[in-house]
Amino acid sequence: MGQDVRGTLPEGLADAIRATAGEIAELLRGAPDTGAPVPGLTWSVGELAAHLAQANALMAEVAAGRPRSHGDGTPQSIAAANEQALAAFGERDAEPLAAMIVTQAAAYLDAVGGHPADETLMTPMGPMNRAVLGSYLLTHMLGHGYDLARALKRPHMLDRARVALTLPFMIQAMPRVTDARTTAGLTARYAVRLWGGGRFGVTFTDGTATVGHELPDRPDCTISIEPVTFLLMALGRCAPVGAMARGRVLAWGRKPWIGPRFPEYFKAP
Repeated sequence: MGQDVRGTLPEGLADAIRATAGEIAELLRGAPDTGAPVPGLTWSVGELAAHLAQANALMAEVAAGRPRSHGDGTPQSIAAANEQALAAFGERDAEPLAAMIVTQAAAYLDAVGGHPADETLMTPMGPMNRAVLGSYLLTHMLGHGYDLARALKRPHMLDRARVALTLPFMIQAMPRVTDARTTAGLTARYAVRLWGGGRFGVTFTDGTATVGHELPDRPDCTISIEPVTFLLMALGRCAPVGAMARGRVLAWGRKPWIGPRFPEYFKAP
């Protein structure tokens, strides 16, 4: 059963981590061919599963107080570290990888149950506490769980409740993944509201982003977005133009025309 982390993690996060790992494992076990390509990625199904198993293990070790180096926090270095780690890990079969993904997600929860939740840890995406690390773990599994579901032509596991649990990580990570090329000289205030709850503010000051749970005073642009669309867009799986055309993203305010540019300011690892 593992450690009881109720009261340690945000409500619903532990259950979401367990459920998402289990649903990814179920998808894998039903995969007819782990050598099949994954749309939008250079990896096969087996390589994607191996990456998930490795990432879950890394986050479990970090949560247990054993720091692991994995790039320098920039998208380019994390991508390079991912490829290096995959090359050194030969397992590509569905059953052992499915078991590893579930086991290592549980290992993260066990580590959280045995250590202070508010202790600052060093992670591939910078310093964060164990609760935010759990949000990171969930975000990573949801992004690649979506990729896996697409590759296997099966329903994905993203939903409004799980997306809400990714916000602590997203808010902390966004300044780190700001694209200096597209934000150079930018000064603007955004309020972002997810349908059904969840919100955050982003203020750019001469290209530097400040992100927080509170909305800025007098935002230049308010963005209202369907939650699953938000996560897919944030992770580079969904084009802003198509989402706006389908009515899943709305923008208004003193400068509504800066709404469609918002996703261009960030580069997902």
